[in-house]
Amino acid sequence: MDIDFGIVDLFAGPGGLAEGFAAVQERDGRHPFRIALSIEKEASAHATLRLRAFLRQFPDFPPEYYEFLNGHRAEPSWREIYPKEWEAAEAETPLLELGTPHASAIIDRKIRAIKSRWRGRTILIGGPPCQAYSLVGRARNRGIVGYEPDKDRRHFLYEEYVRILKQLAPAAFVMENVKGMLSSAAGGGPIFQRVLEDLRNAGGTDCYRLFALTPGSEPSDIFDEPNARDFVVRAEHHGLPQARHRVIVVGLRHSIAAHPEISQFLGLERTDRTATTGDVLSGMPSLRSGLSKVLDSDDAWRQASLEAAEVVLKAADDLPEPIRADLLRIVEGHRDTIAKANIPPRSRSTPTTLPVSCPGDLRTWIEDPLVRRLPNNETRGHRRDDLFRYFFTAAFAEATGRSPRANEFPEDLIPNHRNWKSGKFADRFKVQILSKPSSTITSHISKDGHYYIHPDPAQIRSLTVREAARLQTFPDNYFFKGNRTQQYVQVGNAVPPFLALRIAECLRETLTDRLSDTALPEKGAA
Repeated sequence: MDIDFGIVDLFAGPGGLAEGFAAVQERDGRHPFRIALSIEKEASAHATLRLRAFLRQFPDFPPEYYEFLNGHRAEPSWREIYPKEWEAAEAETPLLELGTPHASAIIDRKIRAIKSRWRGRTILIGGPPCQAYSLVGRARNRGIVGYEPDKDRRHFLYEEYVRILKQLAPAAFVMENVKGMLSSAAGGGPIFQRVLEDLRNAGGTDCYRLFALTPGSEPSDIFDEPNARDFVVRAEHHGLPQARHRVIVVGLRHSIAAHPEISQFLGLERTDRTATTGDVLSGMPSLRSGLSKVLDSDDAWRQASLEAAEVVLKAADDLPEPIRADLLRIVEGHRDTIAKANIPPRSRSTPTTLPVSCPGDLRTWIEDPLVRRLPNNETRGHRRDDLFRYFFTAAFAEATGRSPRANEFPEDLIPNHRNWKSGKFADRFKVQILSKPSSTITSHISKDGHYYIHPDPAQIRSLTVREAARLQTFPDNYFFKGNRTQQYVQVGNAVPPFLALRIAECLRETLTDRLSDTALPEKGAA
């Protein structure tokens, strides 16, 4: 019996969660998860989301899209050439701010229509904004005069998720958030326990049973709820080239979850081989950094880069052996390359493939043979003194296999930060190591890139949007709208689509097995 599910995606961003769910495919080619509604409030992220919803209307993306990606034409007016598909995408992706009366009125009407069509075969997904929960966000909030957590509405946007959960009454839900949610507090108590209680009782007492996808502890009873820490999913354990740790809560309606063996097959399997930064970045075209606050040209960049090499060579006198000797050799080699080789451009249209080391399933997910030019792959400009630090950091990592800590920076390369030696800036400048998963890609990559330095010292730059998107496992044919800063924010805030695919596959097996024997009405039944 074929069972399809309607997906409602809240706080959708550019669509990472929905992309994973929509990609699940049965052996007969059928896609059991259909995106019924995706809601996002930020205009550039919404534009990306809407474009992707439009493309999903086709069995194969239209040729005009590849012509646009590959630089053969400007982006066409999709509304004009494919009016039916564009109208469907617009209906699927309203631009709304959740929690406002205007949005609630529109959403409530759409939810009623979705319930009528899909009956109980729906799934709610999404992650309320995390700024108020994240450790960085909380540290920033403490510096705001008069800030009161109890009055920060971002703490309670999950309540809008719960409100819609009650109204939709789906077969299952997936809620994602930052790990800082576990320790965040407001109203005199921990946020997370309140969230779990509200999710569990949405629609009635114990209406939903909560599951952790990667529990670290064995419950004493098969119906025991996991410990709070068990809800943390470590992406690098599941085939992603990124050490991203996020809270993911899965809930199943009690009638579906009331099966003694359900916890044995609802969970993410740990992969045998860890995917690395090099698995998705090696083989990408070499690009030079840009120069900010000065004239940017190839000659100016070469001069600034050679100056950076000399500054690092001189500063290396402060380093202990054998690091000093290894770093000197590496810097001299890259200096010679910069001096003699052709200067790479800031963007490059040559086709690229993933290296042979990339795990096959991840390669299949990211690569698209019809993409001849990687989109969103232009470098940004950096200040001259930051080039010195980027060169040093990348060379240090090449010599040691790790990024330098703040207390390992030579005196001449220490930035003018009063708190540099306080410990707060221990990882202020961090290079991504090719042989390891990357650090967590967050929206902060839009600010300065110091935490996301490219591993090649000769390129002296931070990651491009496309490189960050590959670490986030977005397919190469995923185009991000907006300016470059907005694109970085979209990528950093997103749920990695490849992880969403893994989660969706878990739910597909579980729900198909259970719903085939339940008394839920058929779709379209009165």
